[in-house]
Amino acid sequence: MSGFGNEFASEDPRCPGSLPEGQNNPQVCPYGLYAEQLSGSAFTCPRSTNKRSWLYRILPSVRHKPFTPMSCGDLTENWNEVEPDPNQLRWKPFNIPKSSEKKVDFISGLHTVCGAGDSKSRNGIAIHMYTCNTSMTDKCFQNADGDFLIVPQQREILITTEFGKMMVEPNEICVIQQGMRFSVDVFGETRGYILEVFGAHFELPDLGPIGANGLANPRDFQTPVAWYEDRTVATGYTIVNKYQGKLFSCQQDFSPFNVVAWHGNYTPYKYNLENFMVINCVAFDHADPSIFTVLTAKSTRPGVAIADFVIFPPRWGVADHTFRPPYYHRNCMSEFMGLIKGSYEAKEEGFQPGGASLHSIMTPHGPDVDCFEKNSTAVLKPERVAEGTMAFMFESSFSMAVTKWGLDTCHRLDKNYYKCWEALKSHFNPNWKPSSK
Repeated sequence: MSGFGNEFASEDPRCPGSLPEGQNNPQVCPYGLYAEQLSGSAFTCPRSTNKRSWLYRILPSVRHKPFTPMSCGDLTENWNEVEPDPNQLRWKPFNIPKSSEKKVDFISGLHTVCGAGDSKSRNGIAIHMYTCNTSMTDKCFQNADGDFLIVPQQREILITTEFGKMMVEPNEICVIQQGMRFSVDVFGETRGYILEVFGAHFELPDLGPIGANGLANPRDFQTPVAWYEDRTVATGYTIVNKYQGKLFSCQQDFSPFNVVAWHGNYTPYKYNLENFMVINCVAFDHADPSIFTVLTAKSTRPGVAIADFVIFPPRWGVADHTFRPPYYHRNCMSEFMGLIKGSYEAKEEGFQPGGASLHSIMTPHGPDVDCFEKNSTAVLKPERVAEGTMAFMFESSFSMAVTKWGLDTCHRLDKNYYKCWEALKSHFNPNWKPSSK
């Protein structure tokens, strides 16, 4: 089903009429189902921001054994385990474990790279990598702390949710909102990025003077249709719950994907990045990267985001008498970049698909020396930029701390990153005079 934030209604065609008519909570639901509401906002939120869905299921989610703590692996919310590091950081492509050596599913393959804030106070952000090789079997994941924005980089993932199934391929993204249970099937060695936000949901950015259309259009977002399984699991089905930054698990004897019908506006969804309608400069100078924002999670300060998801898609470059690549910059925001495919124009060497970079608050960054020299003397004609490439940025107003895994344990930190600017030389000429026209 298409649309962003719509009021959807869906029922599995195997059970026609399973959605109650005219009310949410009848005394007896069709087919003997249980009614259960999943709320993504306070009951009293304004109607424009109120998020909830009603699920009609074979058994309610409350029927499970008690939760008990389990190992968190490399998943963490401890932002003080290592000393702060303001340097420009870049990671080589993160390693994916070989299935012949160790079976790793989506949950055990989660690794926190950096973040800030606190899930308890519902204000913060975390960035994770997932590297896995095995599908989840009789197991699902629920994030009670916040929303997951998932960016596949290597191989597609099949996500089964309480609302239905989604196949998400590289160059697509999906959002699993707070509290939604899901399982991930993989088809080989698999890698991707995750942006997690606490305390806010993703929404489309306001367009202002752009007008009514452009960037990510609402109609291009897709929500799964209802699908259920009525399956008893005698050996136990495991629910893994991320709560206050820790992992807990419980057992039940049935599949949680037993929702026969549902309706509401609080759903998982996916989006194909190829559908992004790019806005760009057509005269001179370089527009700010905010014009490439796909989704934003707003803070309480107008115009300041907890996190923005920004992409750098294929487009035309036509600006006259302009240095066209990204400019040198120091920023009051944190910028975490990843590369899905291709080569990023400002760092064609070293920044690789499946790798990442982090430029922290007020840490200078910009084009490497080759990019600067090449584009300072290039003949300016209309040209395609980033053809075959998709880079992205998780930008946040939080000052993010890097984890011990990110700085050390992963062994993927490129300690020579700073050298890409070492050869920048002075072009200053005190005798320069403007050319006569």
